[in-house]
Amino acid sequence: MAAKDRREELIAAGFRVMIRDGVAKATTRAIVNEAKMPLGVFHYCFNSREELLQEVLTRFTDSTMATARRTFEGEGDLGTRITRSLSAFWGTVELSPGEHQVSYELTHYALRQAGLEDLARRQYQHYREVHEELLEEVAEDADIEWAVPVPVLARYLNAVLDGVTLSWLVDHDGENSRAVLRLTGEHLLTLARERTRPAAQQAPVS
Repeated sequence: MAAKDRREELIAAGFRVMIRDGVAKATTRAIVNEAKMPLGVFHYCFNSREELLQEVLTRFTDSTMATARRTFEGEGDLGTRITRSLSAFWGTVELSPGEHQVSYELTHYALRQAGLEDLARRQYQHYREVHEELLEEVAEDADIEWAVPVPVLARYLNAVLDGVTLSWLVDHDGENSRAVLRLTGEHLLTLARERTRPAAQQAPVS
């Protein structure tokens, strides 16, 4: 098996172990046992366990946001597409709660472990970067601009999705969770405005 394929197998095995047993028990040995590989293979593919954890977080975030992005690219006005994108995100939560639980567990684990704090910082930096990218794509595609700076809006959106997901993992109140997402979509629409164009591009006054 090529090194790239072994790496992919180890990432998938790491995710399975964390979903089943928790992050603390996802040791290097547990991961290679899950992947049915010798221990030496792990150190050939990764510099450290933390590198694998970061890769798991990155893959998880990219996969979730790719689903939301694909649904936004369909037909419909801005409101319809925002609603569809948020609904697609929520679908990943309800279909794969274990994966989302692992993402929170990884955050708290990293913050509790001396020397791993940067893992949590990189995790949330990646979340915000992905949200910024999606918001900028939305604005470009719909020919609008946001009334607040995109980094602020990305942090706001991340905080809402983070909070509603964690709340649902606790109480599984899907009805009110979806209502929160509808409210979020409505609020985002109030922050979208017609794009300001340079004076040279504006129609002349007759």
